[in-house]
Amino acid sequence: MAKVPAIAKAFAGRWRIVEMDVWDNDFLDLVEEAHLTFKGAADGEIGFGALKGFLDVRYGARDGSACAEFSWEGHDESDPACGRGWAMIGTAGRLVGHYIHNADDSGFVCVRA
Repeated sequence: MAKVPAIAKAFAGRWRIVEMDVWDNDFLDLVEEAHLTFKGAADGEIGFGALKGFLDVRYGARDGSACAEFSWEGHDESDPACGRGWAMIGTAGRLVGHYIHNADDSGFVCVRA
């Protein structure tokens, strides 16, 4: 089992996606509660709308702040999908970041679930 990096502990757990630039809040919770989850040394999940994906995470720094960069693979509706993104701990303990998949490119904000 891989050792969990110390920086990963700041991100560990389930985060509720409360805002995205491209989609309204009704869409976010279409199938399940919209979330971004970080587990262990490099795993996680993303789910919102009709998308469900599994993360491959790398922890590091961006602009001097702790950062989790990830690629993801899963399904959007019933179609295979993949993409990438990143997240940083922002003000007031919120998680802020960016999600990218094909033409979809959206900022997001999360709070601890």
